[in-house]
Amino acid sequence: MSQAWFYKWRRGDPSLRHQRRVALASVIAYLFKAHHGTYGSPRITAELRAMGWRVSLNTVAALMVEQGLLARRKRRHRASTRPDRRARKAPDAVRREFSPPVKPNVRWCGDLTEIPTDEGRFYLATILDLYSRRCVGFAMGIHHDAVLARAALCMAIAIRGGCVQA
Repeated sequence: MSQAWFYKWRRGDPSLRHQRRVALASVIAYLFKAHHGTYGSPRITAELRAMGWRVSLNTVAALMVEQGLLARRKRRHRASTRPDRRARKAPDAVRREFSPPVKPNVRWCGDLTEIPTDEGRFYLATILDLYSRRCVGFAMGIHHDAVLARAALCMAIAIRGGCVQA
């Protein structure tokens, strides 16, 4: 290694190319943070070009790798239930009538909700009394199935003073 290269390395690279690259890296970091870490190199390249920078996709990708910037991908939503077309359809006992009844424990309705967490999916099954609009039973679990719904229904029956059979 030559003595000139050693002193150049020691002082830092004052070249215009290096200064431009440092400025570009800071703009990339700013754009990445401004878009909450969701923009990858193609989108950031498009933003830079709209701002007037002449830059290639590969340069932006390399600078993002150097800084450890990795865009979060949008997770594809997958349906949690797949109806069996051959299965018998349940009768509509409520007949789409969701107005409050005249006394409690006449009409209940239920819902199963997916709660996304860092550790995976979590499901909540609830039973609501349409008279009081209160939750009378609930159950939580990692599977979206009939066992979860039945557990919520059993809790609602037990809370409202009914007899739960196994």
